[in-house]
Amino acid sequence: MSYRDVATRQVLIWCCTAVGARMPVAMAPLALVFLVRERPGGYTLGAILAAAYVVGEIVGAPALGMRLRPERARVQLAGGLAAGAVGFAGLGAFPAAHPAVLGGFAVVAGAAPAAATGGLRTLLTALVPERATAQALSVESMLTAGVWAVAPAAVAGLALGVAPRVPLLLAAALMAWSVAGVWLLPAAWGAAGTADPRGEDRAGASPLRVLTGAWPVYVTGAASLTLLGLAELVLPALLEQRGVGVGWSGPLLTGMAVGGGLGAFAYGLRAWPGRLRTRSVVLMAGTSVCVTVAALTPDAVGIAAALAVGGVLQSAAMLTRNLSLREALPPHALAAGYSVMYAAAGAGYAATGPLAGALLKVVAPSTAVLAGVGVTLLLTAVGWWGEARTAGRSAQGVDDAVTTALAAPGADGAEGAAIRGRRDPEGRL
Repeated sequence: MSYRDVATRQVLIWCCTAVGARMPVAMAPLALVFLVRERPGGYTLGAILAAAYVVGEIVGAPALGMRLRPERARVQLAGGLAAGAVGFAGLGAFPAAHPAVLGGFAVVAGAAPAAATGGLRTLLTALVPERATAQALSVESMLTAGVWAVAPAAVAGLALGVAPRVPLLLAAALMAWSVAGVWLLPAAWGAAGTADPRGEDRAGASPLRVLTGAWPVYVTGAASLTLLGLAELVLPALLEQRGVGVGWSGPLLTGMAVGGGLGAFAYGLRAWPGRLRTRSVVLMAGTSVCVTVAALTPDAVGIAAALAVGGVLQSAAMLTRNLSLREALPPHALAAGYSVMYAAAGAGYAATGPLAGALLKVVAPSTAVLAGVGVTLLLTAVGWWGEARTAGRSAQGVDDAVTTALAAPGADGAEGAAIRGRRDPEGRL
């Protein structure tokens, strides 16, 4: 396996478009804080605006993602991104506006383009051969890691060195750039058929039922981001507890992001053994061990190493979740499924704020991190159990269908041989 199949002009255009769409997302929370921090109660208002933005994302991703249609992908993605650019432009153009007005712009900036992540991911996998899906998703993860590593420094530098509104105006320009990029990509992806990867016809199932059937994947995805978010939010307090300057928080988090990019690259280099859900559990357990080590290590070097390795494993774990979603959903529902995954991960990440605040009031920072590890492992176990249960039901359904078909008259010829050769996603009869 190699990355040759993804080294194409169309994938390069997709990467440029994705940077324009995702850099504003990475910039937004911190940029909103800097925008209003000099106003009375500025930090509180900034937190409220950031929360409004995240709520917009969480609501918009599934609501708009379920309305994405393969045959109208370009128009729908461009419309959402254009509306998001307007939201960011409004925030940058009217920084002194009433908080309610700023909140409205923040919600629009978060909600309108929220389905773009799922849509662009689906479009990316349609640009490469099926055998290169893992490599394509690895490229996406590396790109995302790079964006999240650069965004905080860019926001702080522009807000403090130029003007607080500049990061949001830049976000608007980048998102407008992504609209232009969408028009250089194919107008649609795949076919609007209803056949799923296992060959089962789900035409009779409602879209909501199809999407909710993949709930175990969403749970594990949310668990991964919950752990990551808690580690980020508690890190300054943890460093202070260990007698390390809190200024090291930025470099340590950048190291974790770089580790995430390396993990995504390594995952795409070869085919890994085991079922996807088993790989996910192993990687999540490894990430939890790394975060535990970071919580208990007394020096900055140990914390940095643990977070960097944890970033490697967490990135690979998220890749297994995206690949599992491709197995769990029919092709026409993938964009919506990715959007729901994005919302679930965002909800898990957002929940870490209140969780961290509540824990830090009653326990030491290191204990707060360990509590987060416990929650993550519990959610991971629930997700694994759900996936195993769903796979078992699917295998039983295939066995029943095969038994019925083989018992029917005329099943001994070519048709019977075809039925006997049928396999489910786990490779069993």
